[in-house]
Formats: sequence, C-alpha cells, structure tokens
Amino acid sequence: MTLKDVKFIATDMDHTLLTEASVLPPRFQERLEALDRLGIQFGIASGRPLYTLQDIFPHDHQKLALICDNGGVISFRGQLISKTLMPTATVQEMVRVIRDETDGLPLICGITEAVGQTADRQYDSVYREFYHRLSYLDDLTTWSGEADKVTIYLPNGDARAVFDDVIAPRFGGQFSAAVSGPVWIDIMMPDINKGNGMRAIGKQMDITTDQMMAFGDNFNDAEMLKAVKYSYLVNNFAPGMEQFATYRTGTNEEYGVVQVLDQVIAAHQAQ
Repeated sequence: MTLKDVKFIATDMDHTLLTEASVLPPRFQERLEALDRLGIQFGIASGRPLYTLQDIFPHDHQKLALICDNGGVISFRGQLISKTLMPTATVQEMVRVIRDETDGLPLICGITEAVGQTADRQYDSVYREFYHRLSYLDDLTTWSGEADKVTIYLPNGDARAVFDDVIAPRFGGQFSAAVSGPVWIDIMMPDINKGNGMRAIGKQMDITTDQMMAFGDNFNDAEMLKAVKYSYLVNNFAPGMEQFATYRTGTNEEYGVVQVLDQVIAAHQAQ
C-alpha cells in the first residue's frame, strides 16, 4: 500500500467521521489544512443534504468535494456539478407505500429543504440533526417540488427488516435503495450512490479510483468502498459490511478516520 499515491479522500459522516455525539474529531481542522497544503482533495460522502454539510463546514465547504444525499447532489470546491431529481409522482408513490405498508415515517429530501408529515413533528429534533432546513405538510402525497431522495425514519429500529421485506422488493429493482443506519433507509434514482459520486469527482480531478481513499460503516457506503483502491471500514461497521472494504481502522469513537489521515499526511510529507 502506497499512501503517497492518494489524491482524493472521502468519508461518510455518521458513525464514521463523527462520534456518536455527532462531533468532529479533535483538531480536525488542522488535518483539513494539512491535506489542502499537500494537494490532497478531501471530501464528504453522506446521506446528508448539501445545505447541512455547508453548515457543518462553514469555512471549508468551498474547498471540499461534497457527495450529498448519497450522490443525488454533488458539489466540487463550491461548484454544483450534479443534481439528479426524482419525478414528483414517484416521490408521492413512495410516500404512500412507506405510510401504508411499513412502520416507518417518510421524509422528502428536497433540494432546498426536507419535508416531513405534520403528524410526525414529534421527531423534529431527530430530523433536524440531519436536515437543517425542515418544514411540514399535512399530506406528503400532495407535495411537489425538486427532491433527490426519499428517506424513511424507523423509530422502532427495524430498518434492515423493513428494507428486506418491503423496500427492496418494491423499489430495489428500479431505484437505488440502501439501509443507511439502524433507523434510516434511503431511496434515490437509479445509479445514484456514493461510488458513482466518487467517479464524478474523479472526472473533475482527472484521476482514477486507484488514487482514491474512502471510509464508511454502513450499506449506503458499499458502492463507494467497492469503487476505490484504499477502502476502509471503521471498526464499528454494520454486520455484513466486511465484504466491501480492504482495510480496517479504529471506531468513530477512536477517531479511526483521523488515524489514517495522519498516515497519509506523513507519507506525503516524507516524499
């Protein structure tokens, strides 16, 4: 493994880069600045939307590659390079299925804000952690607008079972759908995933996936980890993810991503 060949590094956020308290590792800003000085592009590949990632990195988002909503929106160094919208009728159909056939709660991931059901406002603090711009509608099947993802929040923690029993059979063939956590399922347009997001950034940078590194923990990271040469799972990864990554690092609570970033920085500085 030759870390000095790495030109682009991307990481998932929740349960990967962020601690369980949703906090960035200590002195993370120093690592961002060091990578930038060395000419290594850093990126975030997340199920979170663009506006939330911009809020989390207020001083750096113009320098970062941001693969948002699992690839539904992609921004490279402050420029929007891709936006893949879902047809309104498709969004409305997904809402109906989620509402009528699962114990999950639908959340429409609009480009400018997320929209939840008024009846689910009790989960506002949960939603707002990920979707900083949020509004409510009495009946989501009447919604219209620009959206790139439909998310399901499962307060009973049965995301895997609901995915296997309802979402994959109903939507898996026509759309990109993935479990993104114990209480979350994401549905995007076909071929929208973090792996194709990495390839889109690679085209912007004129590099190959052999020059890329990625970190993840759950199934919405699988395509990204499969795509790149230097693929890492943090040690708190979801069961079943073992097959998708070559390397392991410490858990998110042990700042596993930063452990490897320091190795990359040292390798480049030693050149």
